[in-house]
Amino acid sequence: MPGSPANPFRIKSPRLLVAEAGTDLAGHGLKRHMGLFQLVCFGVGAIVGTGIFVGLSDSVAQAGPGVVVSFVLAALTCVFTAFAFAELGGAIPVSGSSYSFAYAGLGEGTAFLVGWCLLLEYGVSVSAVAVGWSQYVNELLQSLTGAQLPAALSAGPGDGGIVNLPAVIVIALACVLLVRGVRESAWATAAMAVLKLAILVAFCAIGFTAFKHGNLTPFAPAGLGGIGAGTTAAFFSYIGFDAITTAGEEARNPRRDIPVAILVCIGLVTLLYCAVALAAIGAIGGPAVGGRPAALSYVVNQVTGSTVGGGVIAFGAVVAIASVVLAVMYGQTRILMSMARDGLIPRIFERVSPRTSTPVGGTLIVAIVFAIPAAFASLDSVVNLCTIGTLATMAVVNVAVIALRRREPGLARSFRVPLYPVMPLLGVGFCLYLMYETGWATWAQFAVFLAVGSLGYALYGRRHSRLTAGAVTADAAEREPQAV
Repeated sequence: MPGSPANPFRIKSPRLLVAEAGTDLAGHGLKRHMGLFQLVCFGVGAIVGTGIFVGLSDSVAQAGPGVVVSFVLAALTCVFTAFAFAELGGAIPVSGSSYSFAYAGLGEGTAFLVGWCLLLEYGVSVSAVAVGWSQYVNELLQSLTGAQLPAALSAGPGDGGIVNLPAVIVIALACVLLVRGVRESAWATAAMAVLKLAILVAFCAIGFTAFKHGNLTPFAPAGLGGIGAGTTAAFFSYIGFDAITTAGEEARNPRRDIPVAILVCIGLVTLLYCAVALAAIGAIGGPAVGGRPAALSYVVNQVTGSTVGGGVIAFGAVVAIASVVLAVMYGQTRILMSMARDGLIPRIFERVSPRTSTPVGGTLIVAIVFAIPAAFASLDSVVNLCTIGTLATMAVVNVAVIALRRREPGLARSFRVPLYPVMPLLGVGFCLYLMYETGWATWAQFAVFLAVGSLGYALYGRRHSRLTAGAVTADAAEREPQAV
């Protein structure tokens, strides 16, 4: 039974986080099935999807050919924070990701709000990705049969339809696979990641055959402001790399493999995004790419003079976007499992099936919650809110690195952020810059969102927290044993 309300500044030590990992209260545990290759593929699966197959056209509309700079700036923000995730993911290999890192570094109240922001990040990104999947399903059907799904069944009411049925289907398929087990999910994600990388490399090869330098001028038609706006839009393309750390309790060698997987994914994805953007714009020009649905298929059709190549790209997009849904839903269920294990949300999210070693109940709830906005809502108005919430979470992780370096100097770290403390501080600075670029209306939405989360913590999380033995305040943490 919950006791008196918890102190929102109480720290949960890294050693306690690791000690409690792996099982629910009934003793049913997760299984360690993932190796380095599967973690890298899982990261690629979580990142590469709608952001490049669908969102590229939005970024180009803002920045023109300067979108390449936008991708690099967005990547720099992620790189600084990726170092922080790599250090904490290796030192605290648990499923909670940013939530657990905030709990260890900054206290329970901050951790709850980070978990609240992650629910927004993953929920909006999965729902938006599922909507993008629907666009490419129609593109693929058009290429194969010359027909498309009726608008009433392939778009929500805000986009001229009734229900986005393909979006619901892809979430349901991901749910079924996740419930079956992490081994099956990991291999499916790996296969889809390899396929979509091959498709994007093939796109670059086709696009560069028609490359014209003149299509890159003017390089920044909207100036630095356009590149800044394009950076904020491009950042959505990188959301998901932090999901690698949610596999901390199901990786075979998390202290070694998680840092490596994070850094490999960010480097690989950045090179790929810049190459795809250059190939697309160089082939047909920024104005033709900007604001166009299924832009990559359109580019290939224009270059080859046939719909066959566009159909192949559409097939790659269908696979790529499905893998994002699978990987991000996986990450969300593991974060909720960690929060439930701490008592901050209802226990149903932590219960692990003894047969499949997966949190079945939590997975089903997540699928239903994500499917509803994907089916009926227009998500354009909340994409910036998702972005600012993600950036705030990333800033917290950078601060957590600094806090834990000071508080836990003896903590076993398989990777250390280079040029400390410059790198974490730059990570915070870049996050704040991109948060500023989202605009004051988004800040107002975010303030309301945080207020609702704080109310949820006060009414439920704080009263049901299980943090008792081993709990410390930020001040008392200074006196704890240092080794984990």
